[in-house]
Amino acid sequence: MPDPAPSPGPGISVVQLHQDEILTGEAVALDVQPLGYFLRALGTLIDILVGVIVLILFALVTSWLLAQEAIDPNILPILTIAVLVLVMVVIPTVVETTTRGRSLGRLAVGGRIVRVDGGASGSRQAFIRALIGVIELWFTFGAVAAIVGAFTPRSQRLGDLVAGTYSERTRTPRLPEAAPGVPPSLAAWAATADVARLPDTLARRIARFAQSADRLDPPARVRLASTLAHETRAFVSPVPAADPETFLRAVAAVRRERELRALTLEAQRVDALTAAGPAAPRGFPAR
Repeated sequence: MPDPAPSPGPGISVVQLHQDEILTGEAVALDVQPLGYFLRALGTLIDILVGVIVLILFALVTSWLLAQEAIDPNILPILTIAVLVLVMVVIPTVVETTTRGRSLGRLAVGGRIVRVDGGASGSRQAFIRALIGVIELWFTFGAVAAIVGAFTPRSQRLGDLVAGTYSERTRTPRLPEAAPGVPPSLAAWAATADVARLPDTLARRIARFAQSADRLDPPARVRLASTLAHETRAFVSPVPAADPETFLRAVAAVRRERELRALTLEAQRVDALTAAGPAAPRGFPAR
């Protein structure tokens, strides 16, 4: 029977990486979000349409030159192959290399090609992706890329799997604005206020009102504040002498600060108990 895998020694912690996390050389886990399947398909479609437009322009110019007898018809096949290689392989490779993983389609959807370890994509990766893209994007009209991308966790196409790359999301959602604190006029009241009996559903309604009050119409804002304040007074002690909206903002801030303080203390107690606990025996499975 094989020996159990040795457990990490004292002072060594095992970090489990999520699927979308990347471990840097400094042992820091970065949460990097890949571009979604449909957004990536849209970006690829834009890039292909640009290439098709270039090919159409080439066909129109070539037809005009042939009509004017400006070029020899015998060199037309060679010229056509050269333009196809230029559009399908050379231009995508050069653009992706010089823009560090971007293209017109990826700029439109907010994506960038990076290596699976989080580093910037180089000329080798760009050339591999463009070369395989001739088959999976152009010759099969994107069918191979669509099928492979649908069954890979990061929506990687065949060229990405071979080159070791994927499309990273570059447009991160905007962080919400910081929640306002207790109004200065009720700072003394907040030090002794009791809001523990406030129901969670009512607390969520108050928090939503505090976040969206500035976007409400004045009559609706006053009416909603009065209604919520009337419901809240039964669960708050003492009730301050303030207008309904100021009262609600103060209640929301006090409850939020006290819940944050409670969670922080709980996390500190858990860390203290974990650090003081005995180390698991050698070979004992970690839980």
